[in-house]
Amino acid sequence: MIEFYLDAKSGVSPYLQLVHQVRRAVKLGVLREGDQLPTVREVVASVAINPNTVSKAYRELEHEGLITARAGVGTFVSAAASDASLAPLGPLRHDLEQWLVRARTAGLDDESIEALFRDSFRSTALVAS
Repeated sequence: MIEFYLDAKSGVSPYLQLVHQVRRAVKLGVLREGDQLPTVREVVASVAINPNTVSKAYRELEHEGLITARAGVGTFVSAAASDASLAPLGPLRHDLEQWLVRARTAGLDDESIEALFRDSFRSTALVAS
């Protein structure tokens, strides 16, 4: 089951953070078709968020066809990531994890690592286009 978290410094609204986390978990194969999401009440208790915010995120995901709410039963992943799944990309993930270890060993904190990654990501995106 997915465990949600909120980053108050991200500049992204809480409901979108939840939506992005579910999308990411499906792409990575952490969540699969048929898996149950935490109830609104469970999410509220774990991340101290307004229930309407969680409901809004779940409604958006349901509208996208990614999840299905079953009255009295729960909310379930209804679509697998299929071709878009990142689960088979184990070697790339391993390389990235090794890079992260080297970055931390070099003394970079999470904020610096993220800044370096984002800068590099943007630079390579410009070259590829």
